[in-house]
Amino acid sequence: MRERKGQAAMEFLMTYGWAILAAVIAIGVLAYFGVFSPGKYITGNAVVNPPFYITAANAKASHGADGGVQVALKNNGGEEYELYTMVISNCGTYTGAPDTIATDSTLTLTVDCDVGNHLDVGDNIKGDITITYRKPGVSVDLTSTGTVAQKVVA
Repeated sequence: MRERKGQAAMEFLMTYGWAILAAVIAIGVLAYFGVFSPGKYITGNAVVNPPFYITAANAKASHGADGGVQVALKNNGGEEYELYTMVISNCGTYTGAPDTIATDSTLTLTVDCDVGNHLDVGDNIKGDITITYRKPGVSVDLTSTGTVAQKVVA
């Protein structure tokens, strides 16, 4: 009786063990070739906290000093704001004069990437956005934060 249980257990392991081993090898091969890399399927998104809203974003390849992230920033707040800086980690900083954004208007800004942050076509850029702004006539800095993830184009 005991031999039968041992034989059944061994047959089970031999039968299904090979199937499990084949499945593990198949998953390993797929992972090696990048099937499970969601980063290469980025279509692009950019989000910031109120009072701003990003209507569009685009990452351009670095060809000398013209590479960077272009952002269309909309003011969804109830009043106008003065934009002083916009920092994108893994890229660079936009410093305005300041730029005034009226209520419900959109301002297009380009954050040029620093020399050490070279962007090639097909790369993905992912970073945190920090916008420093003020209400007109007030000297208190306010911040809005968010994230950007874009595929670099020519």
